[in-house]
Amino acid sequence: MLTDVWDRVTATQPGLDWPWALAMAALALVIAWTPAGYRLVRHLATLAHEAGHAIVAVSVGRRLSGIRLHSDTSGVTLSRGRPRGPGMVLTLAAGYPAPAVVGLAGAWLTGAGYAAGWLWSLVVLCALMLLVVRNLYGLWVVLATGVAVTALSWTAPPLVLSAVAHVVAWSLLLSAPRAVVELQRQRRGLRRRGRSRAAPGLDRDADQLARLTGVPAVLWIVLFWLVCIGCLVTGGRLLWPWPVS
Repeated sequence: MLTDVWDRVTATQPGLDWPWALAMAALALVIAWTPAGYRLVRHLATLAHEAGHAIVAVSVGRRLSGIRLHSDTSGVTLSRGRPRGPGMVLTLAAGYPAPAVVGLAGAWLTGAGYAAGWLWSLVVLCALMLLVVRNLYGLWVVLATGVAVTALSWTAPPLVLSAVAHVVAWSLLLSAPRAVVELQRQRRGLRRRGRSRAAPGLDRDADQLARLTGVPAVLWIVLFWLVCIGCLVTGGRLLWPWPVS
């Protein structure tokens, strides 16, 4: 059984011709930038966002308390450690770039022919998230995502795997900058209503980073934007079937 799984994970799949690659990119654009589609992919993006916080928190020596995913597609990651310092800054800064970085990793694997390996890496991410999710809705999201990806990667033919891998990678790459746009809109809306960004439940990563570092929140948003756009451009080049000279 384990040998069979490993063979599926490491097997290569054929790349897509440019019409199909373009169609998958267009489909991902519709998913990531329309209200109904974005709500669907936002659950995966939020999962990657919170996983980014969690992985960096553990990497810098903080103690992970748990992750909660909510039905409005928001999430929160709680960790214990020094309330200030480089570790806390890195932990907070990891969230918004994380979906773009995960999408870039998926683009690299898919472009190299490992579409199944990319999808199975999402299964592993979901399995790890099950260990730290602390609410029922979050457990349902992680389980549903993991089961769906496992079933698809186990049963779909190679060309379908490649197509789905393209769509998932593109969806993460395209939804990451949209999340930064939403962050800007939310902050503008709070300012227009005269509400404090530090109010409970309204504190955003950029505002927390501004308080910790003294660097204005807008510059953190610019950094998030640059990372997301850089990953999108690089991932797009990896996914596009460039002709072999």
